[in-house]
Amino acid sequence: MTIAIYPASFDPVTYGHVDIAERAAIIFDKLIVAVYDRPLKSLFFSPQERLEMTRQAMAHLPNVTIELYHGLTAEFARQCSAKVIVRGLRVLSDFEWELQLALTNRRLVPEIDTICLMASQQHSFLSSSVVKEVFANGGSVAEMVPPQVVAALSGKFKSLGAEASGRVNLVSLRD
Repeated sequence: MTIAIYPASFDPVTYGHVDIAERAAIIFDKLIVAVYDRPLKSLFFSPQERLEMTRQAMAHLPNVTIELYHGLTAEFARQCSAKVIVRGLRVLSDFEWELQLALTNRRLVPEIDTICLMASQQHSFLSSSVVKEVFANGGSVAEMVPPQVVAALSGKFKSLGAEASGRVNLVSLRD
């Protein structure tokens, strides 16, 4: 049985993430969608919130499990007996970063390979940062994320109050 992991922060999970997971689930016997609990970036949702949203978004995939992890991705893959790390590529600029990660992970755990799946065309623009920016500025994200993510975004922004977009580190689409 070939086990693969698909690691990301999923802050929040998008239809682009779901697309990559669906396609990887066809290729591998078991796919572990690995929600990274402490990436070196500002997070909007807690690890538990991201875990639950991702579980709901991927519930239709029978050979997929969702797990929270911390530490080195390559070590987590080894602990799971995974032979492959799955990553998604949206645009050309993703390649340089993903190549660096793949080479680093290969150096750390030589028996694990990285496979990159190209984003489907309809999701090639999509990132969690874009979703948060669009939502914060009143745009609809219904075609970008599952319904439970729309609800979670709404609840999170309401709990933060009127100044939520100023308290959340976002990538501006206006610049």
